Amino acid sequence: MPAELIQGTRFTDSRGDLDFFNTLDLSEVVRMYRIKPADTRTIRAWQGHKLEQKWFYCLKGSFVVNLLPFSEFKVEAPEVSPEIYTLDSELQNVLKIPAGYVNGFRANEENSELLVFSDLSLEASKADDYRFDLADRAFNEPNKK
Repeated sequence: MPAELIQGTRFTDSRGDLDFFNTLDLSEVVRMYRIKPADTRTIRAWQGHKLEQKWFYCLKGSFVVNLLPFSEFKVEAPEVSPEIYTLDSELQNVLKIPAGYVNGFRANEENSELLVFSDLSLEASKADDYRFDLADRAFNEPNKK
């Protein structure tokens, strides 16, 4: 199953903005957490799960996200380009990352915040956690494949 970018909608009137995601099904979610990177230089990569699904939502600022299926995450196969997504708090989108993917991300703006939803408990997620050194695989920026 490929990753999916789920588009939300923004309604604005004199009272402010209302962002909504009526097609986003979070019935499988069992926990959530927020990530606020210290700066825009730090790349959090590479981490993946063979069983866990995640949903990334940018609360503030923006992020670039790289995704690769586990089967394509090979040091010896650098020609395989990752899927690259930009999450932006102004674009009202949620990135659904299915099980079986390795991800990496970097904040594009200072004080960016990422809200992450997961379909596994913390204990189950830790048992399904695979981490690889950033040096094992290049992190790509948009339009720099």
